[in-house]
Amino acid sequence: MRLSLSGVKVDVCLLSPAIKKGYGGGDEVNMLQRHLLGTPTKFGVGANRASVASHLIQKYGYIDIRKSSLYEKQNCYSKVQNSLDSEKIGVVVLDDAMQHWSLWRELDIVMVNGLTLWGNGRLLPLGPLREPLTALRRADVVVIHHADLVSDDVLEDIESMVQGIKKSVPIFFTKMDPTYLFEVGNINAKIPLTVLHEATILCVSAIGSAEPFVKRIQEMGALYVDRIDFSDHHIFDATDIDLIKARLGELERKFGSKPIVVITEKDYDRDPEILKQLYPFKVFALCSALKILPYKGNTEDIFKKFLKDQLKLEFPASD
Repeated sequence: MRLSLSGVKVDVCLLSPAIKKGYGGGDEVNMLQRHLLGTPTKFGVGANRASVASHLIQKYGYIDIRKSSLYEKQNCYSKVQNSLDSEKIGVVVLDDAMQHWSLWRELDIVMVNGLTLWGNGRLLPLGPLREPLTALRRADVVVIHHADLVSDDVLEDIESMVQGIKKSVPIFFTKMDPTYLFEVGNINAKIPLTVLHEATILCVSAIGSAEPFVKRIQEMGALYVDRIDFSDHHIFDATDIDLIKARLGELERKFGSKPIVVITEKDYDRDPEILKQLYPFKVFALCSALKILPYKGNTEDIFKKFLKDQLKLEFPASD
């Protein structure tokens, strides 16, 4: 991801947790690399993300984009200087880093699943929380995801709960907006969502929260939607393929036509090849875009302005 800041081009370094056997399989990193192919984004993977970031900064160099923007206004960088600086890292984004207390940071964004929230409210291993809810006091902004799938009353309750912990924290609400499908084996062809109308669908996923994914497929006018949920980051094997094929066979006998398998992009990028073994059934990956919902005056433009003010950056004008 490359940001244009008053004409100065800077690289973004994206850091993810370690990829271990049985966890990840590289799905999230692979998905980002596919989407950002052709950009100068650097990807760092490792258990110690601060160490990985340090290594990449030493390798590529670092440019303070705040000072560079100001300096360029006053002194007009030459094209040569811009070219030299363009490969330097200007922004480092760490995934899942709220608990890295010793790491200096400029911005903490906490994203919460609006459908599941805090679970049973207990800490690991008795619940899903890594820290008590009071840790939200350290957040600079809270994003409530899948907000379109919960009622306005629930959104009000979530907002009150968060502001009860930190009254001043900005809160934004987001959703995943389905855009198109692509077929496994033909990733470059964008297939309209209407292909799912009146079809028999089997949703297969190995993600943290499958409910929003299935709900969105159900909203697309399918004849019938079935589902098989695996644990997050599960790596599909031959036994899983046999299980999925058996369910597809049951659906074909019940409805008299071949059902369609729909997966998420994350499931596709974990292992595209094994999914081809589901032939002759069609396997589509659902592509979606993150959208900020206008809620109580907080819009996408307000969110961008918030980031700009927090990081003291100057983003180019929107197209």
